[in-house]
Amino acid sequence: MGSNVRIVQWSEGDLDLLRRANAPEMMDHLGGPETEEKLAVRHARYVAMKDPAAGRMYRIVLEPDGEQDGEQDGDAPGDASGDALGEAAGEAAGEAAGTIGYWQRDWQGERVYETGWAVLTAFQGLGIASAAARAVAAEAAELGRNRYLHAFPSTDHPGSNGVCRKAGFELVAECDFEYPPGHSLRTNDWRRDLRP
Repeated sequence: MGSNVRIVQWSEGDLDLLRRANAPEMMDHLGGPETEEKLAVRHARYVAMKDPAAGRMYRIVLEPDGEQDGEQDGDAPGDASGDALGEAAGEAAGEAAGTIGYWQRDWQGERVYETGWAVLTAFQGLGIASAAARAVAAEAAELGRNRYLHAFPSTDHPGSNGVCRKAGFELVAECDFEYPPGHSLRTNDWRRDLRP
């Protein structure tokens, strides 16, 4: 069964996708939606990410055909089968289903990559985020620059924690983050080794 997911480098035309991902139901665990001004700044920052070694942002695009790259994502509660992903991709071919990216950061004395994603509500539960996370991990691994890719989903967000598990990350520990600034967030530190 095909995963039907492709990641495409962020471009000027992706501001509307960022607005759609800023919906209240998608941002409640991150302190709520951002203002239009903050979205414009974020979009400009994403467009400017041209050096893959420093990080990149992508839109997640559904394709009608493709081969799955790894395990099937239909095994977690709330996930549809791989067949449902294929059906969704066929109905929404070429449509953006969300955002994902990676960027460098210092974490516990080590230079690492961090990743984060937002899959639009209509496409959640189909394995799209875990397929995109595997694709981002492959992109970051090709660079051979940092050993680990980390993700920090909220401890009370089972969907994103499931994405990490299914995308080959290992749970390291719980930790506290301030994201966005002024908003304390209890997260899980998930890590994926990028070595071959």
